[in-house]
Amino acid sequence: MTMTGWIPLSLSHDIEAGSSAGAVLNGAEVVVWRDTDGRPHIWEDRCPHRGMKLSFGFVRGDHIACLYHGWEFGETGQCQKIPAHPDLEVPKSICAQTYSVAEAAGMIWVHTPLETTEANTSPSPSAPTSRVAHCVRSLYLDVPLERALAALPAAFGASVKVENSVASINAPLVDLHIGLHPVTDTQCALHITAEGQPDTAVLLDILARAEKLRGSLEAELETAR
Repeated sequence: MTMTGWIPLSLSHDIEAGSSAGAVLNGAEVVVWRDTDGRPHIWEDRCPHRGMKLSFGFVRGDHIACLYHGWEFGETGQCQKIPAHPDLEVPKSICAQTYSVAEAAGMIWVHTPLETTEANTSPSPSAPTSRVAHCVRSLYLDVPLERALAALPAAFGASVKVENSVASINAPLVDLHIGLHPVTDTQCALHITAEGQPDTAVLLDILARAEKLRGSLEAELETAR
């Protein structure tokens, strides 16, 4: 499934301040990270020096540093420090590739096609409005996004409305929003949030339905092999 515009890559609570994680979108590797003030960033997951994944590195303030040689990059993507040459004025041409990022409805979003921050002037995602976006879980599946989307009504016992890369479900006792994340042509992720503050029994039911969805799709995949 080809999707453009704003795509959710992670639940908000999965990326803590001062941390980073790798993600894949349509086969492209990116790093999702938060500076220590909590601002999210999404960049190409590659240090421009030797190609090491920046998601293997570490966050210090508003910088992310490569694990390999410690090169540090500021929030604009420009290299700020090369430890092996502490007195060097780093050329402004040394930059990591940065992408437009937004946070809404309990998810962190990137704009596709992946473009540099400067090139993309799209507004923030028109995500579902909720009283409180309660992050439930992300579900990673070895099936195309189209197949996972088709299985949602049966899994959650309700109709599904898809708009702006989100599947909205009026499930029993709670309204759900599921971020649709195409990982590759054969893999996807579903980032599940709930409106309000659902009680424990409702959350356990959502989790059970999500696991049942995974199980049924994996069984279907095994049968097809």
